[in-house]
Amino acid sequence: MTTLNVNGTSLPVRIDGSESLARVLREQLNLIGVRVSCAEGECGSCTVLVDGQQKTSCLMIAAQAVDHEIVTIEGMGTPEDLHPIQEAFIEEQGMQCGFCTPGFIMSAKAWLDENPNPTPEETAVAMSGNICRCGSYPYIVKAVQCAAQKINCCNGQENSK
Repeated sequence: MTTLNVNGTSLPVRIDGSESLARVLREQLNLIGVRVSCAEGECGSCTVLVDGQQKTSCLMIAAQAVDHEIVTIEGMGTPEDLHPIQEAFIEEQGMQCGFCTPGFIMSAKAWLDENPNPTPEETAVAMSGNICRCGSYPYIVKAVQCAAQKINCCNGQENSK
């Protein structure tokens, strides 16, 4: 038994030597916001943050995440206190079916942490590592741009999220 630091909490898990981080998060910790679609690192639906960096958790071996800070969509906000990126995705209708949305939000978080004032063109390129089968790309870009404005309006302070 080992522990993973997920969403600010140390949680006990059993890690098989080749088990993916996505599988551990979903099956052992019931963090089903980590979606697995392609299981090949191509679609971005399993995106999480590891030490603030965007990672496709379907390709990351769970053992590699020990002693690192993992954030999933479940750690971004609550229904009562949404993260500005989550608010922006709702306001700008940055989703249709919602399957890809957690991955896009996690990618947007990593992107906006590094690039607080992106252009729409830069945002479109940054989000290109995620696939939306519904084709909501224009709304996703608008949502990320809106989130940047929300975060910048608060002088970059996000209530420790």
